[in-house]
Amino acid sequence: MTFRLFFGSLICLAMLTGANAKSIFEVSVTDIDGQTTTLAPYRGRVLLIVNVASACGYTGQYEGLQALYVKYQKRGLTVLGFPCNQFGGQESGSNAEIKEFCSANFHVTFPLFSKIAVNGAQRHPLYAALAGSGAAFPGDVSWNFNKFLVGRDGLVVARFDSGAEPDSAVLLKAIEAALASN
Repeated sequence: MTFRLFFGSLICLAMLTGANAKSIFEVSVTDIDGQTTTLAPYRGRVLLIVNVASACGYTGQYEGLQALYVKYQKRGLTVLGFPCNQFGGQESGSNAEIKEFCSANFHVTFPLFSKIAVNGAQRHPLYAALAGSGAAFPGDVSWNFNKFLVGRDGLVVARFDSGAEPDSAVLLKAIEAALASN
């Protein structure tokens, strides 16, 4: 009887701590061209996941994000942009308009995805994994261009607010450390 109670408690604990949760690589996402996929192609890479917007005071960070992607891509970093219109309606365009804006203005070549919600009842499962109650760095995303650094194993290793520029020493140090880890 005691064993059953103990075993049942372990199962409940595992469920509460997210042990049965999907890997970040299994979360369904839609790319900027409307194709449903997962993050599985990025397994084994360091990811910098950013909620982006085209009409934000931080929009200029696209340039720095692209520079990071170019600089570190061969070492295993991929920047992933997830447009979001939840902050001041600063990403009101269609996916095609967002893609064109990023290409024409910032020559973005890193992967972009369809618009998603990062907070609230409609929060995308990816952001539930990144910032939900069971996440390593829980809490609502505060604004556009928040950044989540994900290690090769799919676990979030750092979180940065919008004001952390892509070339900031603290972000670069975290990227270097994540790239050095196996």
